[in-house]
Amino acid sequence: MGMGGAAGGGGGGGRRGRRRKKSGVISEINITPMVDVMLVLLIIMMVAAPMMTAGVSVDLPRTAAGEMPSQTRPITVAVTPEGAIFVDENPVSEAQLLTSVSELATPEDRIFLRGDTTANYGTVMRVMGMLSAAGYSKIGLVTERER
Repeated sequence: MGMGGAAGGGGGGGRRGRRRKKSGVISEINITPMVDVMLVLLIIMMVAAPMMTAGVSVDLPRTAAGEMPSQTRPITVAVTPEGAIFVDENPVSEAQLLTSVSELATPEDRIFLRGDTTANYGTVMRVMGMLSAAGYSKIGLVTERER
C-alpha cells in the first residue's frame, strides 16, 4: 500500500509538472543571435582596423629649413677573432672604447656591434656590457642571413 501510494503521488506530481510547462513562461534566453552579431562586428573591426592606421598620402610643402639633427650613420663597433676592438675601422683598446664611442655618438644614437663568428663570446659580451653601462641603450648585434 505504501508503494502504491508513492507511485500515485509521483504520477500526480508528473501531471502537475506537465500542466506547468504548457502554461508557464519560457525563462531561457536564446543567445545565438547575439553571438552571431558579435562575431560579425568582430570581423568588421578586424578588417577596418588596418585601414584606419594606414597613412594618408599628402603632398608635403617645401621648406628651406634643414633636417632635424639626427644620426645619419650608426656607429659600428667590431670585435675580431683575435679579440681586437674596432670603432668604425679604427683599432682601440678596451680602455679607449668608451671615449672613442662618446666622441662619435650620443647615448640616443644607434650602435651596431659586429662580433666575428669565431670571436671569443666573453669579449663580445664584455664590449656590449661596457657600452650598455655607459648609457648606450640602442645596441644592435649585426648578423648575416643564412642561405
